[in-house]
Amino acid sequence: MHIIVTESYDASAAFVADMIAELINKKPDCKLGLATGGTPVPIYKKLIGKNAAGEVDFAQVRTVNLDEYCGLAGDHDQSYRYFMDTNLFDHVNINKANTFVASGLGDPAANAAELDAKVAEGGPCDLQLLGIGNNGHIAFNEAGDCLKAESHIETLTESTIRANARFFEKEEDVPTTAITMGMKGILSAKCLVLVATGAAKADAIRQLVCGGEITTHNPSTFMKLHPNAWVVIDRALADAAGYKG
Repeated sequence: MHIIVTESYDASAAFVADMIAELINKKPDCKLGLATGGTPVPIYKKLIGKNAAGEVDFAQVRTVNLDEYCGLAGDHDQSYRYFMDTNLFDHVNINKANTFVASGLGDPAANAAELDAKVAEGGPCDLQLLGIGNNGHIAFNEAGDCLKAESHIETLTESTIRANARFFEKEEDVPTTAITMGMKGILSAKCLVLVATGAAKADAIRQLVCGGEITTHNPSTFMKLHPNAWVVIDRALADAAGYKG
């Protein structure tokens, strides 16, 4: 596992944006696995800037997102389809027909099957972007006694609901379930890139980068099984996690 420590989160975002741009320039029709939440927003802003400057072309890029809240339509301002449109897709020259965010409405089992089909369609993602929850969850694969391989509907923990409440008017508005890519789909990507910042992530990152244990109680630790996994953290988080590398 490659562990990159930068001097600031802005530098982390620049590092990851450069990785993604380099991939697109080498393989214009690459398949990207994308993430939502606060962490990737600066990365997407830098990619928008690169696209505007003619440094990267999204015309042939294909994307599939990790997850979506159950019960939210794609035009709801807290849905992940809306998030991706407003934070990236509306501002670059990507064909939205080549982008996929699972539906939060309708038959959950059918939506999960559709997500797995999109993960497999045309081969694995060339790069899967990941964030990490305070409890080590990746996508909405929550920490617990077991993890699921396939895409599925996950009941969100109180910790996750509290962490996401900042995006909603009140905590009671946060959906309690979400559709998520399973661990098999995530680990199938050719390259995993997890980026994190903030002291709240220190315990989860410590387990990921400071030891050899793999545990369902910190789903991110399964990245240690992957042959091409990258963890990008800033110096403040590295110090808080006790990482000395």
